[in-house]
Amino acid sequence: MAKGTRYAKRSKKGQPLWLLAAAVAAAAALWGARALGILPEEGQPAGAPVSQAAQSAGETAPDGELRVWYFDVGQADSELIRLPDGTSILIDAGTSSTEDELIDELRSLGAETLDLVVATHPHADHIGGMAAVIDALEVEQVVMPRVSESDTPTTKTYENLLESIADKGLSVTPAEPGEVLLSGGGATLTVLAPNGEDYGDLNNYSVVLRLTYGEDSFLFTGDAEEESEQEILAGGLELASTVLKCGHHGSETSTSPAFLEAVSPQYAVISCGVDNDYGHPDSVTLEKLEAAGVEVFRTDRDGAILASTQGGGVTMTALGKTAA
Repeated sequence: MAKGTRYAKRSKKGQPLWLLAAAVAAAAALWGARALGILPEEGQPAGAPVSQAAQSAGETAPDGELRVWYFDVGQADSELIRLPDGTSILIDAGTSSTEDELIDELRSLGAETLDLVVATHPHADHIGGMAAVIDALEVEQVVMPRVSESDTPTTKTYENLLESIADKGLSVTPAEPGEVLLSGGGATLTVLAPNGEDYGDLNNYSVVLRLTYGEDSFLFTGDAEEESEQEILAGGLELASTVLKCGHHGSETSTSPAFLEAVSPQYAVISCGVDNDYGHPDSVTLEKLEAAGVEVFRTDRDGAILASTQGGGVTMTALGKTAA
Protein backbone atom coordinates (compact mmCIF):
# COMPACT_ATOMS: atom_id res chain seq x y z
CA MET A 1 0.00 0.00 0.00
CA ALA A 2 1.27 3.46 -0.81
CA LYS A 3 2.38 5.45 2.16
CA GLY A 4 -0.47 7.28 3.80
CA THR A 5 -3.13 6.28 1.30
CA ARG A 6 -4.78 3.50 3.29
CA TYR A 7 -5.23 5.42 6.49
CA ALA A 8 -8.52 7.32 6.56
CA LYS A 9 -8.40 10.86 7.89
CA ARG A 10 -9.63 11.20 11.44
CA SER A 11 -12.89 12.98 12.04
CA LYS A 12 -12.67 16.20 14.06
CA LYS A 13 -16.34 16.23 15.10
CA GLY A 14 -15.99 14.68 18.52
CA GLN A 15 -15.88 11.41 20.41
CA PRO A 16 -19.06 9.67 19.13
CA LEU A 17 -17.66 9.37 15.59
CA TRP A 18 -14.35 8.15 16.96
CA LEU A 19 -16.14 5.47 18.94
CA LEU A 20 -18.18 4.48 15.90
CA ALA A 21 -15.01 4.21 13.79
CA ALA A 22 -13.36 2.06 16.43
CA ALA A 23 -16.37 -0.24 16.56
CA VAL A 24 -16.42 -0.55 12.78
CA ALA A 25 -12.67 -1.30 12.70
CA ALA A 26 -13.05 -3.93 15.39
CA ALA A 27 -15.91 -5.61 13.57
CA ALA A 28 -14.01 -5.54 10.27
CA ALA A 29 -10.87 -7.06 11.76
CA LEU A 30 -12.79 -9.81 13.54
CA TRP A 31 -14.82 -10.58 10.43
CA GLY A 32 -11.69 -10.67 8.29
CA ALA A 33 -9.89 -12.94 10.74
CA ARG A 34 -12.82 -15.37 10.83
CA ALA A 35 -13.18 -15.32 7.06
CA LEU A 36 -9.51 -16.19 6.59
CA GLY A 37 -9.51 -18.95 9.20
CA ILE A 38 -7.12 -17.40 11.71
CA LEU A 39 -9.61 -16.76 14.50
CA PRO A 40 -10.35 -19.98 16.37
CA GLU A 41 -13.94 -20.99 15.66
CA GLU A 42 -15.30 -24.49 16.12
CA GLY A 43 -15.92 -26.36 12.89
CA GLN A 44 -14.20 -23.84 10.66
CA PRO A 45 -11.66 -25.24 8.13
CA ALA A 46 -8.15 -23.87 8.13
CA GLY A 47 -6.31 -22.70 5.05
CA ALA A 48 -4.60 -25.25 2.86
CA PRO A 49 -1.28 -26.54 4.24
CA VAL A 50 1.91 -25.78 2.38
CA SER A 51 3.72 -29.06 1.78
CA GLN A 52 5.71 -28.22 -1.33
CA ALA A 53 6.57 -24.65 -2.34
CA ALA A 54 6.52 -23.92 -6.04
CA GLN A 55 9.59 -22.55 -7.77
CA SER A 56 9.87 -18.77 -7.92
CA ALA A 57 10.91 -16.83 -10.95
CA GLY A 58 14.32 -15.21 -10.88
CA GLU A 59 17.89 -16.36 -10.71
CA THR A 60 18.85 -19.35 -8.63
CA ALA A 61 21.79 -19.28 -6.25
CA PRO A 62 25.05 -20.80 -7.48
CA ASP A 63 26.15 -24.28 -6.47
CA GLY A 64 23.18 -25.17 -4.32
CA GLU A 65 23.50 -22.15 -2.07
CA LEU A 66 20.70 -21.19 0.32
CA ARG A 67 20.59 -17.55 1.34
CA VAL A 68 18.83 -15.65 4.10
CA TRP A 69 18.62 -11.86 4.13
CA TYR A 70 17.88 -10.06 7.39
CA PHE A 71 16.70 -6.71 6.08
CA ASP A 72 17.49 -3.37 7.66
CA VAL A 73 13.96 -2.08 8.27
CA GLY A 74 14.62 0.08 11.33
CA GLN A 75 12.92 -0.84 14.60
CA ALA A 76 11.09 -3.67 12.87
CA ASP A 77 11.59 -7.12 11.39
CA SER A 78 11.80 -8.72 7.94
CA GLU A 79 13.69 -11.69 6.50
CA LEU A 80 13.83 -13.34 3.09
CA ILE A 81 14.79 -16.98 2.60
CA ARG A 82 15.89 -17.94 -0.92
CA LEU A 83 16.31 -21.63 -1.65
CA PRO A 84 18.71 -22.85 -4.35
CA ASP A 85 15.80 -23.57 -6.72
CA GLY A 86 14.54 -19.99 -6.43
CA THR A 87 11.78 -20.65 -3.89
CA SER A 88 11.27 -17.44 -1.91
CA ILE A 89 9.90 -17.15 1.62
CA LEU A 90 9.27 -13.79 3.29
CA ILE A 91 9.01 -13.62 7.08
CA ASP A 92 7.49 -10.32 8.22
CA ALA A 93 7.64 -7.06 6.27
CA GLY A 94 8.70 -4.22 8.53
CA THR A 95 6.57 -1.10 8.85
CA SER A 96 4.71 0.97 6.28
CA SER A 97 7.55 3.52 6.37
CA THR A 98 9.95 1.07 4.68
CA GLU A 99 7.49 -0.83 2.48
CA ASP A 100 8.56 0.76 -0.81
CA GLU A 101 12.23 0.08 -0.16
CA LEU A 102 11.43 -3.50 0.86
CA ILE A 103 9.45 -4.16 -2.32
CA ASP A 104 12.27 -2.71 -4.42
CA GLU A 105 14.78 -4.90 -2.60
CA LEU A 106 12.68 -8.02 -3.08
CA ARG A 107 12.39 -7.30 -6.79
CA SER A 108 16.12 -6.65 -7.09
CA LEU A 109 16.76 -10.06 -5.54
CA GLY A 110 14.49 -11.75 -8.08
CA ALA A 111 11.69 -12.42 -5.61
CA GLU A 112 8.84 -11.21 -7.83
CA THR A 113 6.94 -14.27 -6.64
CA LEU A 114 6.83 -15.15 -2.96
CA ASP A 115 5.98 -18.79 -2.51
CA LEU A 116 5.29 -18.31 1.17
CA VAL A 117 4.69 -15.21 3.30
CA VAL A 118 4.69 -15.53 7.08
CA ALA A 119 3.23 -12.82 9.30
CA THR A 120 4.68 -13.86 12.65
CA HIS A 121 2.16 -11.79 14.65
CA PRO A 122 -0.04 -8.75 14.04
CA HIS A 123 2.13 -5.93 15.36
CA ALA A 124 2.75 -3.03 12.98
CA ASP A 125 6.55 -3.41 13.09
CA HIS A 126 6.15 -6.90 11.61
CA ILE A 127 3.11 -6.58 9.31
CA GLY A 128 3.11 -2.85 8.53
CA GLY A 129 4.53 -3.35 5.05
CA MET A 130 2.93 -6.70 4.31
CA ALA A 131 -0.27 -5.45 2.67
CA ALA A 132 1.85 -3.47 0.21
CA VAL A 133 4.03 -6.50 -0.51
CA ILE A 134 0.98 -8.68 -1.19
CA ASP A 135 -0.55 -5.98 -3.38
CA ALA A 136 2.66 -5.50 -5.40
CA LEU A 137 4.02 -9.03 -5.81
CA GLU A 138 2.73 -12.49 -6.63
CA VAL A 139 2.10 -14.42 -3.40
CA GLU A 140 1.24 -18.11 -3.32
CA GLN A 141 0.49 -18.73 0.36
CA VAL A 142 0.20 -16.88 3.66
CA VAL A 143 0.84 -18.26 7.14
CA MET A 144 -0.38 -16.45 10.26
CA PRO A 145 -0.98 -17.40 13.89
CA ARG A 146 -4.43 -18.02 15.30
CA VAL A 147 -5.24 -15.20 17.72
CA SER A 148 -8.04 -15.36 20.29
CA GLU A 149 -10.98 -13.04 19.75
CA SER A 150 -10.07 -11.04 22.85
CA ASP A 151 -6.56 -10.41 21.48
CA THR A 152 -7.49 -9.83 17.82
CA PRO A 153 -6.17 -6.39 16.85
CA THR A 154 -8.57 -3.73 15.62
CA THR A 155 -5.85 -1.62 13.98
CA LYS A 156 -6.10 -0.31 10.44
CA THR A 157 -2.76 -1.99 9.73
CA TYR A 158 -4.18 -5.42 10.55
CA GLU A 159 -7.40 -4.72 8.69
CA ASN A 160 -5.42 -3.63 5.60
CA LEU A 161 -3.46 -6.88 5.66
CA LEU A 162 -6.61 -9.00 5.86
CA GLU A 163 -8.15 -7.00 3.02
CA SER A 164 -5.09 -7.47 0.80
CA ILE A 165 -5.06 -11.21 1.46
CA ALA A 166 -8.75 -11.47 0.61
CA ASP A 167 -8.45 -9.23 -2.46
CA LYS A 168 -5.77 -11.52 -3.90
CA GLY A 169 -8.01 -14.56 -3.32
CA LEU A 170 -5.44 -16.11 -1.00
CA SER A 171 -6.07 -18.61 1.77
CA VAL A 172 -4.35 -18.45 5.14
CA THR A 173 -2.65 -21.39 6.79
CA PRO A 174 -2.85 -21.03 10.59
CA ALA A 175 0.51 -21.89 12.14
CA GLU A 176 0.43 -25.19 14.01
CA PRO A 177 3.46 -26.44 16.02
CA GLY A 178 5.17 -29.40 14.42
CA GLU A 179 3.73 -28.67 10.97
CA VAL A 180 6.21 -28.82 8.10
CA LEU A 181 5.50 -25.87 5.83
CA LEU A 182 8.09 -26.75 3.25
CA SER A 183 10.12 -29.84 2.48
CA GLY A 184 12.14 -30.18 -0.68
CA GLY A 185 15.46 -29.42 -2.30
CA GLY A 186 17.28 -30.37 0.89
CA ALA A 187 15.47 -27.73 2.96
CA THR A 188 12.79 -28.18 5.63
CA LEU A 189 10.82 -25.41 7.32
CA THR A 190 8.99 -26.40 10.51
CA VAL A 191 6.65 -24.47 12.81
CA LEU A 192 7.69 -24.54 16.50
CA ALA A 193 5.21 -22.01 17.92
CA PRO A 194 2.79 -20.65 18.98
CA ASN A 195 1.75 -23.46 21.30
CA GLY A 196 -0.99 -21.62 23.19
CA GLU A 197 -4.38 -20.15 22.33
CA ASP A 198 -4.95 -17.18 24.61
CA TYR A 199 -1.84 -15.26 25.71
CA GLY A 200 -3.09 -11.74 26.33
CA ASP A 201 0.14 -10.57 24.66
CA LEU A 202 0.48 -10.57 20.88
CA ASN A 203 4.24 -11.14 21.09
CA ASN A 204 3.73 -14.67 22.39
CA TYR A 205 1.49 -15.56 19.44
CA SER A 206 4.59 -15.18 17.26
CA VAL A 207 5.13 -17.87 14.68
CA VAL A 208 8.52 -19.43 15.41
CA LEU A 209 10.15 -21.29 12.50
CA ARG A 210 13.19 -23.53 12.14
CA LEU A 211 14.78 -23.93 8.72
CA THR A 212 17.26 -26.73 8.09
CA TYR A 213 19.54 -27.16 5.09
CA GLY A 214 22.21 -29.83 5.16
CA GLU A 215 24.17 -29.45 8.38
CA ASP A 216 22.97 -25.89 8.97
CA SER A 217 19.83 -24.47 10.53
CA PHE A 218 18.18 -21.12 11.17
CA LEU A 219 15.71 -20.11 13.88
CA PHE A 220 13.24 -17.27 13.28
CA THR A 221 11.45 -16.14 16.44
CA GLY A 222 9.40 -13.04 15.67
CA ASP A 223 8.77 -11.34 19.01
CA ALA A 224 8.32 -14.56 21.02
CA GLU A 225 9.06 -13.96 24.69
CA GLU A 226 10.06 -16.25 27.51
CA GLU A 227 6.55 -17.70 27.97
CA SER A 228 6.55 -18.98 24.40
CA GLU A 229 10.17 -20.07 24.67
CA GLN A 230 9.32 -22.24 27.67
CA GLU A 231 6.43 -23.84 25.76
CA ILE A 232 8.75 -24.60 22.83
CA LEU A 233 11.25 -26.22 25.19
CA ALA A 234 8.48 -28.32 26.75
CA GLY A 235 7.32 -29.42 23.30
CA GLY A 236 10.52 -31.34 22.68
CA LEU A 237 11.03 -30.26 19.06
CA GLU A 238 14.58 -29.86 17.80
CA LEU A 239 15.88 -26.35 18.52
CA ALA A 240 19.63 -26.38 17.90
CA SER A 241 20.40 -23.84 15.18
CA THR A 242 23.45 -22.31 13.56
CA VAL A 243 21.83 -18.86 13.36
CA LEU A 244 19.33 -17.43 15.85
CA LYS A 245 17.23 -14.41 14.98
CA CYS A 246 16.78 -13.10 18.52
CA GLY A 247 13.21 -12.58 19.67
CA HIS A 248 11.69 -9.15 20.22
CA HIS A 249 14.62 -7.17 18.82
CA GLY A 250 16.99 -8.37 21.51
CA SER A 251 14.70 -7.41 24.38
CA GLU A 252 15.36 -8.72 27.89
CA THR A 253 11.98 -10.47 27.70
CA SER A 254 13.33 -12.95 25.11
CA THR A 255 16.37 -15.19 24.60
CA SER A 256 16.06 -16.71 28.07
CA PRO A 257 19.08 -18.69 29.35
CA ALA A 258 17.42 -22.10 28.94
CA PHE A 259 16.25 -21.26 25.43
CA LEU A 260 19.65 -19.93 24.39
CA GLU A 261 21.33 -23.04 25.74
CA ALA A 262 18.97 -25.30 23.77
CA VAL A 263 19.45 -23.34 20.53
CA SER A 264 23.23 -23.11 21.04
CA PRO A 265 23.75 -20.82 18.03
CA GLN A 266 27.03 -19.92 16.43
CA TYR A 267 25.60 -16.60 15.25
CA ALA A 268 22.79 -14.32 16.43
CA VAL A 269 21.01 -11.61 14.44
CA ILE A 270 19.22 -8.73 16.15
CA SER A 271 16.89 -6.56 14.09
CA CYS A 272 16.52 -3.10 15.63
CA GLY A 273 16.59 0.59 14.81
CA VAL A 274 19.43 3.01 15.37
CA ASP A 275 19.12 4.71 18.78
CA ASN A 276 15.62 3.29 19.17
CA ASP A 277 13.40 4.44 22.04
CA TYR A 278 13.17 0.94 23.55
CA GLY A 279 16.86 0.52 24.26
CA HIS A 280 17.03 -2.59 22.06
CA PRO A 281 19.04 -4.70 22.18
CA ASP A 282 19.05 -4.96 25.94
CA SER A 283 22.46 -5.18 27.60
CA VAL A 284 21.32 -8.28 29.50
CA THR A 285 20.65 -10.09 26.23
CA LEU A 286 23.98 -9.02 24.76
CA GLU A 287 25.78 -10.23 27.88
CA LYS A 288 24.09 -13.64 27.64
CA LEU A 289 25.08 -13.97 24.00
CA GLU A 290 28.65 -12.94 24.73
CA ALA A 291 28.92 -15.40 27.62
CA ALA A 292 27.69 -18.17 25.31
CA GLY A 293 30.34 -17.32 22.71
CA VAL A 294 27.79 -16.25 20.09
CA GLU A 295 28.89 -13.83 17.36
CA VAL A 296 26.28 -11.07 17.13
CA PHE A 297 25.15 -9.17 14.04
CA ARG A 298 22.84 -6.14 14.40
CA THR A 299 20.91 -4.30 11.72
CA ASP A 300 21.27 -0.98 13.56
CA ARG A 301 25.06 -1.21 13.18
CA ASP A 302 25.61 -3.64 10.30
CA GLY A 303 22.71 -2.77 8.03
CA ALA A 304 21.21 -5.69 6.14
CA ILE A 305 22.82 -9.04 6.89
CA LEU A 306 23.22 -11.99 4.53
CA ALA A 307 23.63 -15.58 5.69
CA SER A 308 24.60 -18.08 3.01
CA THR A 309 25.26 -21.80 3.08
CA GLN A 310 25.69 -24.79 0.84
CA GLY A 311 24.78 -27.00 3.78
CA GLY A 312 28.20 -27.35 5.35
CA GLY A 313 28.74 -24.09 7.22
CA VAL A 314 27.15 -20.64 7.27
CA THR A 315 28.90 -17.50 6.01
CA MET A 316 27.61 -14.28 7.58
CA THR A 317 28.06 -10.97 5.71
CA ALA A 318 27.19 -7.51 7.00
CA LEU A 319 26.04 -5.60 3.93
CA GLY A 320 26.38 -2.18 5.54
CA LYS A 321 24.11 0.77 6.13
CA THR A 322 22.74 2.56 3.10
CA ALA A 323 23.25 6.27 2.76
CA ALA A 324 20.37 8.39 4.02
